[in-house]
Amino acid sequence: MPATTGRTTAPDGLVTPPAGAGGRPQERGREAGTRLYGRDPELRLLSDLTSRGLAGAGGALLLRGEAGIGKTALLGAARDAAVRQGARALSAVGVQSEASVPFAGLHQLLRPVLDRAPALIPRQRQALLAAFGLAEGVAPELFSVGLASLELISGLAETAPVVLVVDDAQWVDGPSGEVLAFVARRLDTERAVMLLAVRDGHDTVLNDAGLPELALTQLDDDAAGALLAARAPGLGQAVRDRLLAEAAGNPLALAELPAALSGDGVRQASAPWLPITRRLERTFLSRAAGLPAAARTILLIAAADDEGDLAEILRAAELLDGTPLSIGSLEPAVQARLIELDGYDVRFRHPLIRSALYQAATPSRRLAAHAALAAALDGHQERRAWHRAAASPGPDDDAALELEAAARKALDRGAPRAAAVALRRAALLSAADGSRGRLLLRAAEIDFELGDAAAARRKLAEARSSRLAEGERLRLILWTEALNEESWYSPERVRVFADVADQLAGSQSDGAALALRALWPLSIGCWYGNPAQETRDLVVKTARRLGRGDGDPMVLSIAACADPVKEAAWVLGEMPEVVPESVADPAEQHALGASLTAIWAFDLSWPFLCASVDGLRRQGRLGLLGEALASQAWAAVHLGKHRLAESAADEAARLSRDTGRLRWALVADLALATLASERGDQERANELIRTTEAELLSVGAQSILGFAQFARGRHALVNNQHGDAFEQFARVLDPSDVAYHPYVGYLGIADLIEAAVRTGRDEEAERHLAALDALAERTTSPFLRAMAAYARPLVAPDDAAEPLYQQALDSGLSRWPLHRARLLLAYGRWLRRRRRLLESRPPLRAAMESFDALGIAAFSEDARAELRAAGEAVGRPAPDTLDRLTPQELQIARLAASGMTNREIGTQLFLSHRTVGFHLSRIFPKLGITSRGQLRLADLGGD
Repeated sequence: MPATTGRTTAPDGLVTPPAGAGGRPQERGREAGTRLYGRDPELRLLSDLTSRGLAGAGGALLLRGEAGIGKTALLGAARDAAVRQGARALSAVGVQSEASVPFAGLHQLLRPVLDRAPALIPRQRQALLAAFGLAEGVAPELFSVGLASLELISGLAETAPVVLVVDDAQWVDGPSGEVLAFVARRLDTERAVMLLAVRDGHDTVLNDAGLPELALTQLDDDAAGALLAARAPGLGQAVRDRLLAEAAGNPLALAELPAALSGDGVRQASAPWLPITRRLERTFLSRAAGLPAAARTILLIAAADDEGDLAEILRAAELLDGTPLSIGSLEPAVQARLIELDGYDVRFRHPLIRSALYQAATPSRRLAAHAALAAALDGHQERRAWHRAAASPGPDDDAALELEAAARKALDRGAPRAAAVALRRAALLSAADGSRGRLLLRAAEIDFELGDAAAARRKLAEARSSRLAEGERLRLILWTEALNEESWYSPERVRVFADVADQLAGSQSDGAALALRALWPLSIGCWYGNPAQETRDLVVKTARRLGRGDGDPMVLSIAACADPVKEAAWVLGEMPEVVPESVADPAEQHALGASLTAIWAFDLSWPFLCASVDGLRRQGRLGLLGEALASQAWAAVHLGKHRLAESAADEAARLSRDTGRLRWALVADLALATLASERGDQERANELIRTTEAELLSVGAQSILGFAQFARGRHALVNNQHGDAFEQFARVLDPSDVAYHPYVGYLGIADLIEAAVRTGRDEEAERHLAALDALAERTTSPFLRAMAAYARPLVAPDDAAEPLYQQALDSGLSRWPLHRARLLLAYGRWLRRRRRLLESRPPLRAAMESFDALGIAAFSEDARAELRAAGEAVGRPAPDTLDRLTPQELQIARLAASGMTNREIGTQLFLSHRTVGFHLSRIFPKLGITSRGQLRLADLGGD
């Protein structure tokens, strides 16, 4: 594991005396005083951020720019300023060779405060220590590690503010990067600030973390001139002009290039132009060229090393050259201002020095350096495996075995992505007729489990040309078909899949379960797409053959999604035998709950979705939790559980963005838009719909546009824009429209029929009601039957409507409170139009009270207007105290009222206990209370 903490490089762009002034560079900088030229706006921004953080309103900032542009200098200045104000600083620096070791960067950052880990609750402590390889146990979920890290930082911030500084974050390992992004997004109520720097042109998870960014540009002419004058005051004008031109405002170039000039500096400055990075690398290499051989060896080992540990570097250097070395062997490199010593750590003054030295070495010398490091790291399994792999010029089965062991270790530590990377590298070290195919297949399966279909497809394609055992070959074909979107539409491809699935089920003990998991995405493809009926039939028949019986949750899920119309009645008939407690895995609970919503069985889906949300919370599976919450939110919308729907959708949107699942975040946003419309917040509804539609089109998620049309249609309906509502809902049922999706279309079928009636489209209303009746009869869906009961009196002639109103209100709508209230409003309006004023008041009053309880302001106002027209005096609704709370605040208030502590609430909602306390401090005055005891007595509603 990483042993170095607080590694920093000398800030680029700081004024330091010329070389030869004596002392180490950092010490000389402190003696002479330091200054950043041309960075006053950036320094003010950083100062404001750290000041807010010190006061308890923390946050994060991502600095971005080219190499040498001054990122490190600004990080150092901000860190030092915070420390002077009493903050505790924790630092880490990404290293390219460290990027394959899971949680290495996070360990580097938190190692100085791991002695505080015993204060964490046991589950969080276990997750954090297991991630760092310091404890055995069940592999922790990535975001359980994130929550443990957040709690550790939050606890530390209770005694002193914390500034977290991560330089060269583009080279931090993937799991650490995801945890850092998770923590950074949750610092707004902490006494903590996170500052990260990334170099332009590098792909990192932090690029998509949604953090505020500060892009650094070149220094202007005045600042560049001032820095060069301070760094090299004796330059002639010609040399000075050439240096200013070539440095192009890059602070590191302005600070370092003058040192490369000798007495014939004019000739050197007149050399052919080179890109600034290459010019700097040549400058650093020229300093290294004149060093003794022992110092050059140590520099190469340090450049190849991922740790910076002095003893480790010296030991590897001795193995490389066979010569005893001491700390004195480093002194020439220190004098040349290439490295620094900080206790027992070796640090390069800038990452360009490291990369220049490493790339300048001959290939054979680089391989030998990694071999020496592997030999020196005999007690560090994962790091040794990666160095041994880097030392292998070609296939090396022993090195591949070590990397495979490192992959297993990564899985144990909760880093499956890192495990997949290690397995692929191990595969490349294996011969095609050896373990290559097996390793690639396992890596692809991990990618599939992580939801990264593109990566899984690439690895499967690579495995196809390698030797595989018969069972492995079957798995390869199975996953290839499952991930091939053409299989979702082609009966021939599904037949291939089914044949392979049957063989796999007959040859391996877990073959049937594996095949069902692979069949699941095909069924999802059937729901979102429009395959032939033969394709749907084949998917369902295959699932039934593979299942453990008709009540198998996965079989029910696959059948519901593959063919909602034909299979809904069968699935619903099986459901009385299935309860959430009989489905052990929260992921399967979610699959079944979501599949029941796919056949409009929102009432039956509800207990499964609630159970899956609870289970996924306990397991810390944030990605799948975001999906389950989005499914729960939409089910709640249709069940009239509006406050719970808003809370679930709000959390789903946040968690889905946290975990990079943008499509699910957009689905949740559309639920929020629908709820905003019904609450009367039209501006927010419009903005959510507009931005979400644009994002859906930009990511090619046209299959979700039907939900956007539903949100648009409901928005128009609550605003009594019935013509617009009809057009929006009708688009989803129009095969020629880009938003066409018949299953989503029937979510709003009752709204569509009502809009048709209200705009005189009687034939359209009758046609859609006939289709709804037929579908409700075939599927036996309670929701569709209720929607048909709702629509019949609206479509019926006036003289035949009343018994239909009464029939629907007496039975058909009891589980659908929104539509029941709307039908009460329609019935009251019908009675009033027929001048039966006294009779109209009870249904209108009941409708008004229901709308008030549901928080649907637009419909509530319609009911009040009708009541007034019927001769009853009604006032404005009393403001609901709960409307003052945000969805997250209401969620926290309810959990606190149930008796949970702040730490328990934080664990439930993936927040720090301090953030929970902050929210409670805002909740109490909004509710007019002063204590937790009063919160337990408050009416917090409930869906």
